[in-house]
Amino acid sequence: MKKRILGKSGLEVSALGLGCMGMSFGYGQPADKQQMISLLRTAVERGVTFFDTAEVYGPFTNEELVGEALAPLREQVVIATKFGFDTSVDPRAMKGGGPILNSRPENIRAVAEASLKRLRTDVIDLFYQHRVDPNVPIEEVAGAVKDLIREGKVKHFGLSEAGIQTVRRAHAVQPVACVQNEYSLWFRRPEEGLLQTLEELGIGLVPYSPLGKGFLTGAMNEQTTFDSSDFRSSLPRFTPGAMKANQALVDLLGKIAAEKKATPAQIALAWLLAQKPWIVPIPGTTKLERLDENIGAVAIELTLDDLGTIDNAAAQIKVEGARYPDKLEQLTGR
Repeated sequence: MKKRILGKSGLEVSALGLGCMGMSFGYGQPADKQQMISLLRTAVERGVTFFDTAEVYGPFTNEELVGEALAPLREQVVIATKFGFDTSVDPRAMKGGGPILNSRPENIRAVAEASLKRLRTDVIDLFYQHRVDPNVPIEEVAGAVKDLIREGKVKHFGLSEAGIQTVRRAHAVQPVACVQNEYSLWFRRPEEGLLQTLEELGIGLVPYSPLGKGFLTGAMNEQTTFDSSDFRSSLPRFTPGAMKANQALVDLLGKIAAEKKATPAQIALAWLLAQKPWIVPIPGTTKLERLDENIGAVAIELTLDDLGTIDNAAAQIKVEGARYPDKLEQLTGR
């Protein structure tokens, strides 16, 4: 597995990380715990060193899973987790009124202490603000994490779905190692100023949902249905009409994949990896064969001609459907 460094932070991780949320939250019923422990440990054997979780995933159960699985391998891995939601509110309530944010410094400290215990570790390698809290100045948030770094409880500070000015303000108080945003061939908003800002400041990018929450793998179509416990059931982009319209993007990936003797998922990930050397996608999976497929993307070299072909073809495709309902979209880009 190749390695990458996230910006100028010095934080070195595998070129492809593993998003752990779906193992216990968000995509229907949680997977079998022992099978997920085995999968996480196999990922380390395959060279993956970067694992992403959050207190709100469950809440708490995903951190506990990651902690149990990786405790024997702790020196070999980088674990990222997140703060910023009020976890006293059932996350299922997010669907209606939207989640309740809480990035007050005292809550950041409380989350850090609790996450350290669940993750069975003495230090959090990367601590993200999950969503920007408009009620707490970002300077106070950065200052709270700076204190935790001074105390040796956190190594690096990250932001998720933050706006450009927020990134600049936070970085001025405590250097931001990386920003985690959705980024893929079907969601390219980071190209509208964020990538340029991160490059200027020396900050890495960690794209979540690099496979479009599964859609870009080609494993679903307009006939696909989702259980109410699968959060895709509430996403505009996963209505039958939107999926039918967006099939053109999957067809494009399939065409390139056939030429490269690869899969659509591998081309989607290889495209991301080719954008910048400080980009580290974190696709999630609960299946060993998908893990191996994703890891295979790191070895695929896309030439400038390949990238030009993909970009030119993708520019002709209008992606249909919002990525989130309004209540959740309003939490991004602040």
